[in-house]
Amino acid sequence: MFEEAKERMALQEEIAALGPWFHNMRIRGIETSPDHFLGDYPAVKWNTFKHVIPEDLAGRSVLDIGCNAGFYAQEMKRRNAGRVLGIDSDPHYLRQAEFAAEQAGAEIEFRLMSVYEVASLRERFDLVLFMGVLYHLRHPLLALDLLYEHVVGERMLFQCMQRGTKSVAQLDTNYDFKEWGIFDRPDYPKLFFVEHRFADDPTNWFIPNRACVEAMLRSSGFLIEANPEREVYLVRRGERPYMDEPTLRVIGGAVHP
Repeated sequence: MFEEAKERMALQEEIAALGPWFHNMRIRGIETSPDHFLGDYPAVKWNTFKHVIPEDLAGRSVLDIGCNAGFYAQEMKRRNAGRVLGIDSDPHYLRQAEFAAEQAGAEIEFRLMSVYEVASLRERFDLVLFMGVLYHLRHPLLALDLLYEHVVGERMLFQCMQRGTKSVAQLDTNYDFKEWGIFDRPDYPKLFFVEHRFADDPTNWFIPNRACVEAMLRSSGFLIEANPEREVYLVRRGERPYMDEPTLRVIGGAVHP
């Protein structure tokens, strides 16, 4: 009993030393962020849309972009996924992810990498997770284009914070240059720019409304299959809309931001 208590205390100290944690992971019965301002996050979120992911991912490859402490990557391994790769641009989160995966006995690879570098993977994945990342990017549409062009093989699970109305305008494909009124509609696709901070986070750059999220996904070539929760979409690769040659060169990897 004494040895068990001693081991538990040592584990608690290791978890605390790796803090602060944004993902509330359960590591051998110890929660990493039990007082999270969003509750038991991201489990509370996952429970609202996990049904759109197959229960058995046997043999499927998964890329988790912006993996943080690896909650979703571990969930994919629990569903029997084959290769799971988690990438993040923050080494602090990757240390947490590696520790949590080791404690869980989950075989997951992690790499320090930006979403803008995914072309260097030279690999397409059966399922890409792009959860809670878009609004932290200064170049959000470029990121979606890069994912379509280089790593999404079949489907992508996507989540993005939204603000504004949940209504989506039915729009014409073209408007005259003199048109003004359409832009005043709250259900027109809008991407709100945060110059300073939102929620005390300097990396919250753009916050879209629902219409904008869906329009950006379509513009990058993704078809929406499911929208189980307001912020979450399961999409698959469709036909890419027309793009001029300079744009294709950028997303093809010849130019990097």
